[in-house]
Amino acid sequence: MNDSDYRVDTVSRLAQWRVDNFGSASYRKSDPFRIGKWNWHLVLEKNRNLIIKLFPEIPKLARDNLPIASFNIRVISLSGGRKTLVHPEIRDKQLRSGEGFVWVLDVKLTGRFIVDLEFLDLKTASPNGGENQSLGSEGFTQNNTNSTTLSSVGRMLSESIHTDIIICASNGTIGAHRAVLAARSSVFHSMFSHNLKEKEMSVINITDISIEACEAFLSYIYSNIKHQDFINHRLDLIRAADKYDISDLKDACEESLIEDIDTKNVLERLQSASMYRLPKLKICCIQYLVKFGKIFDVSEEFNAFIQSGDRDLICEVVNEILSVWKGF
Repeated sequence: MNDSDYRVDTVSRLAQWRVDNFGSASYRKSDPFRIGKWNWHLVLEKNRNLIIKLFPEIPKLARDNLPIASFNIRVISLSGGRKTLVHPEIRDKQLRSGEGFVWVLDVKLTGRFIVDLEFLDLKTASPNGGENQSLGSEGFTQNNTNSTTLSSVGRMLSESIHTDIIICASNGTIGAHRAVLAARSSVFHSMFSHNLKEKEMSVINITDISIEACEAFLSYIYSNIKHQDFINHRLDLIRAADKYDISDLKDACEESLIEDIDTKNVLERLQSASMYRLPKLKICCIQYLVKFGKIFDVSEEFNAFIQSGDRDLICEVVNEILSVWKGF
C-alpha cells in the first residue's frame, strides 16, 4: 500500500477517491481533502457490505461552525466494464466530526473503483438560529464596503448624483460618471481623452450585455456590487472586464467560476476560458472533464461541442485525453 491509496483528488467542488486495491482490508480512511472552508475525510469499511462514510474535520474551538451540505455521491466500478452505483441526492444535511454521512452498499464490489463526491452547496450553520450562509456568500465584494468613502461612491451611482454620461445597454440605460470610469479603466480613459464620439455625445454603447449585467458591471467599478448580482452575471462581467481592461474584475470572475464547475456549465465555461484567456479556469475545466471522467456525463453535449467548438480548443481537450487518460 502506498500514499496514493489514501489521496483524494479535487477540482472545484468535486472530489474523487480512486481505490485500486481494497482487497481483504476491512477499513481505510482517506487523507484529508479541502472543499470550501473544511477538511473532509472519506472512509471505507467492509463487513458483510461495503460502507462509505463522509465527515468533516471540525476543530474543538469551532464546534458552532458546522457545515450543512448538499451533495451527490456515487461509486464507479472499473472492473468488467464501467458500472455506476448512485445514491439519491443529499440535501441540506448537517455534518459533524464522527457523525457524518453513511452509505451502505447492497452489492459487492471487487477490483478497482472510484468514490465520486460532488458538493452542490455548502452552508455554515448559524450559531444564533439565523439564516445559514452559503459557501462564499460573504464574497470578495464585502471587503471594506463599510467605509464611508466607498459607501458614498456607491451612492453616486445608485442615486444618480451629478452623472455626466449615459451607458446604453441592450435593453436600457444608466447614468454614470466619466471620472470614475476613467480612473478604473484605461479604455474608458482613452475614450474621454481623445476625439472619440463618446467624448462629444456623452454616451457609451455597451449593447452586448443586458441592463442588469451593465448595472452589475458599474456597481463593481463603484465598489457597490452585491454578491448575488456578481454571481448571476459572472460571464457578462468577464466579457465587460476583458473589453474595458479591468483586470481585477476579470481575475475575480475567474476565481469564482472555478469554485462551482459542474456538468451543466463546464463546456460553456471552457469556451469562455479560451475566448477571454483565463488559463486557470481552462485547466480546471479540462481536468474536470478528462482527469475526473465527467466527459462520460456530458457525452451528448461534448459531441455537439466537437461539431461547433473552436478547433484549437477541441484539439487541446483531445490531446489531454490522449496524454493522461489511462484506463479510466
